[in-house]
Amino acid sequence: MHLDVGPHCFVVFGGTGDLNRRKLLPALYQLARRRALGERYAILGVARDPARDDASFRRWVREGLDEAGVPDHDADVWCDDCIFYHCVARGTPEEFQGLAARIAQLERDLDLPGNRVFYLALPPGAFRGTIEGLGGAGLSRGAGWTRLVIEKPFGRDLASAQELNALVHRSFDESQVYRIDHYLGKETVQNLLVFRFANAIFESLWNRDRIESVQITVAESLGVEQRAGYYDRAGALRDVVQNHVTQLACLIGMEVPAAFDAKSVRHEKIKVLKAIGAIRPDDLVLGQYAPGAIDGQRVPGYRGEKGVAPDSRTESYVALRLRVDTWRWQGVPFYIRTGKRLPQRLTQIAVTFRRAPVWLFQTMGHCEPHSNVLLLTLQPDEGFVLQFDVKEPAEPLTLRTLPLHFQYREAFGDIPDAYETLLLDVLTGDQTLFVHAEETEAAWRLYTPVLQSPPRLHEYPAGSWGPAAADRLLAELGHEWHRPIEAGA
Repeated sequence: MHLDVGPHCFVVFGGTGDLNRRKLLPALYQLARRRALGERYAILGVARDPARDDASFRRWVREGLDEAGVPDHDADVWCDDCIFYHCVARGTPEEFQGLAARIAQLERDLDLPGNRVFYLALPPGAFRGTIEGLGGAGLSRGAGWTRLVIEKPFGRDLASAQELNALVHRSFDESQVYRIDHYLGKETVQNLLVFRFANAIFESLWNRDRIESVQITVAESLGVEQRAGYYDRAGALRDVVQNHVTQLACLIGMEVPAAFDAKSVRHEKIKVLKAIGAIRPDDLVLGQYAPGAIDGQRVPGYRGEKGVAPDSRTESYVALRLRVDTWRWQGVPFYIRTGKRLPQRLTQIAVTFRRAPVWLFQTMGHCEPHSNVLLLTLQPDEGFVLQFDVKEPAEPLTLRTLPLHFQYREAFGDIPDAYETLLLDVLTGDQTLFVHAEETEAAWRLYTPVLQSPPRLHEYPAGSWGPAAADRLLAELGHEWHRPIEAGA
């Protein structure tokens, strides 16, 4: 249950950017409709455009809400009442002093007590100047609480993450910092903890004695789209594996926290990260998509995408084997697979249980043994499937693997957007779903050696599930990738 949100000023740097228009403002509006933002607040967009003012920015916001499917008149009133704009064109100390004065004026006009959120919806290259500007203008401390929200990527490697943490901590305490990974705001990701720790039937099986392997698939059917400028410098390992996928692995692998609070949950995730063994060359497969077909439509290869260097060596696909060297998981491989231009958009965790030690029906001619598999689907059709064997109603005795399934939409209807959950947590001061400084550094410590000495790149046709080398990665231990299925299948 969330605490009440007090009066506050919500400041978005990158106020005229795509993230604010498509995600943050619609999420804030939906929270406002539910009266979750409190009675008094201001939303201040900060950007470089000197030609904008409050009126033109409100029109821009209103257009974005229309695109997000918010057509009602209440949105007009909301924009007029709480949306404001301020220009910081060059990021000089004087401009940040001007921003501080504007915030103070809004707080006087709207009777706000000095509670502030600073959301950095910015490219990583702009983090340093903005954080230094906030600290230099005295905006890291106020009459009320002050919280800094930083979008990923948080660094490019271990050294840059440590440097950024040090920069942040010169002006802000760790208790003020919210490193946001939108995956952690998904209801189904949060439910992983409930699924494990509230259901004794699963928690009692959640160990090396009962589980044979864990697979995490984060698949996208899209290519780089409009992100080529960023993506060609980052690649799948930095863009998805180091943050989203590794966080999922931590939630699957963590021990029971002492309490469901930020300190306890983060502590257990950090323990998992520190227990993961060094990644060896034969643990990793990198790929890059070649021309192919998605849903019957021809698509170009990665190097043929607009904005991508024709000789690019950036990976669009990663298959990885992790070893979690803890008492619970010793000897259980964690397989990770993520990529662009795969056959479908899907985020799914497959937990494969060990087969029965004695196969009772092995003498029967039509009885092939199967492992029970738990499939946790995080998107697009959130839910879970438990696969188990049943007898077909016929002779001779024949077994068939069938799914027992649950879908969140069937039970609860529409699920809130991840940003709604995370923004509300920021406003109420709950850091449970946000990434601690030590987590970021532990993850980069794991992947930086791979980034410094990457293995060779394998091509795979767009529309396939990746290069053949990824299949061989699992075959080495007698495993294979699970065929992705949706929760309702």
